[in-house]
Order: sequence, then C-alpha cells, then structure tokens
Amino acid sequence: MLAMAGDERNFRSSYYEKVGCRGVEEKKSLEILMKEKPWDKVKLKQFCLRFTVPAAYRNLVWKVLLDILPVYPDSHQYVWEQRTEQYQDLLYAVQMLELIDIDAPRCQVLLEMWLLENEERTPPLFPETNFSSADTFLPIANTLLELYNDEVDVYWFSKSLTDVVRMMQRDLPKLKEAFTTMLEKEDGDLFNHLVDINALEMLPLTKWFNCCFAGVLDDTSLTKIWDKVCSGAPKILSFAAVMLIITMRRNILRSQNADDVLNCVSQIPEQCEEVVANKAIELWQYYGAQPQSDQLAKK
Repeated sequence: MLAMAGDERNFRSSYYEKVGCRGVEEKKSLEILMKEKPWDKVKLKQFCLRFTVPAAYRNLVWKVLLDILPVYPDSHQYVWEQRTEQYQDLLYAVQMLELIDIDAPRCQVLLEMWLLENEERTPPLFPETNFSSADTFLPIANTLLELYNDEVDVYWFSKSLTDVVRMMQRDLPKLKEAFTTMLEKEDGDLFNHLVDINALEMLPLTKWFNCCFAGVLDDTSLTKIWDKVCSGAPKILSFAAVMLIITMRRNILRSQNADDVLNCVSQIPEQCEEVVANKAIELWQYYGAQPQSDQLAKK
C-alpha cells in the first residue's frame, strides 16, 4: 500500500512538472513569502525543504537563509553594498600584501581572501575530523564560479557554506549512519556486496559530505541539493550518497575490491548526475523531510 501511494505521488509530481503547473504554483507561493516584511525565515526554510527554489530567486533566498542578507527586504541593498565593499577591501589587501599571484585560479584567490578575513595563514582544520577547510572551500567556490558571474556572490556563498560544513562536523557520524541504514534498506544486495568486498568503509563519505558533493555532481544538479543544505537540512547529503551508489549499481556489483568501487564512483557519467540529485530529493522527502519540517515548525 505504501509503495502504491509513493508511486501515485511520484506520478502526480511528474505530471504537474511536465505541464508546468507545479513550478508556477511554487513560484507564486515563494513570491507571497517574499512580500512579507520582515521575511519569515522559518516559513522560507519550510518552503525550501518541500520544493526546489526557482532559479530566478535562488540567489536572494540563499543569501537570507545563510544570513548574508537580513530578513528585512528594505535593508537588502544597503547591506549588500557593505558586503561588496568588504569583498573589494579583501581583494585589494591580498594583492597589496602579495599573498597570492593575482593570476592564480579565482577559487585560490577567494580562499586567500577568506583566510585573511579570518586572520589565518593556512587553511584551518576542522577539529572534529582534521579535514582541511580548503578541501571544503575550494570545490564549493569552483562550483559557484560556474553558477554565478558576480564573484562577490561567489565569495559570500563560499564562506557561508564552509561555515555550514564546519558546524556540520559533529553530525558526520550520524550522516554516515543514515547512509548505511538507508542503503541497506533500499538495496540489500548492493549493500551486502560492498560489505563482502570490504568496500563500504572505504567510500569517501567524509569527502563527499564536507564538499557537499561539489566536484562530484555537476553544478546544476547541486543547486537542488544545496537548497536543502542552506535550509539547515544536511541529511540530504546522506540520501545523495545513497542514490549515487545505487545509480552506479551495475558497475559496483561487478567490482571485485574496494579500489574498483572507488574508481567506479569517481567516474559518474554526466547523464547520471541529474538522476542522482532528483532521486536523492525524492528519497529524502519520502523518508526524511517531514520530520525536519515538523521540527522547524515547532521552533
């Protein structure tokens, strides 16, 4: 009965998307929220947990969710002018102090600006995992450079998402546990095969979670997942990992050892990346989104 209900839900969602109804209604709902003064951040998070943010509004919505801009729309222009000025000051400073060759890759320049702002000479390690913050900041910045033309946007999103990941470190064991539990539930044969060849523990889950799949999935697929991350729901990353493994099922089942599996998951076909993101969100909404929405509503 549960499977039939899920199939019906997926069919209706797919149909509404094909005829363009769902996107129109979601956009209207978001526009209503954005007319409030001030914005209700709880309602905004709930919207982002339930739906994909329309591309036209994603930049602004993310800025408010990540506290780059305040919930008061009348203050947005002034605050953003201050953010832009801060960016320009940092860029000028790294040039004058010769901290980096200005012709270096832009993500490296942005990293040096972030380090200077935080009075760090080298990228700090996340204390819970000893994972370098550079391995979070750089792939995220690279992805954002593909999404946005304005490097001021890229800088502020990169540093904010890196802060999200830093705060997420203590929850990494829970995210890994959720991944293991869900994979075994969704595909027991695949799970058992990974266990049998001692590959389950070798999966790069910490790397995937700490870069929020930047550099693993393409930028257009990632935005849907990052809508949830920006809304305070990092558990979506566990579901993305599950669907990545399941999507690569055929090749993984042919793998003879952990190295074969690692090689397999490091070469995801382009046509599979969008599938991974969409299926991850479907699975997350089916199993995990409702409790998070309820929790938000209670705050």
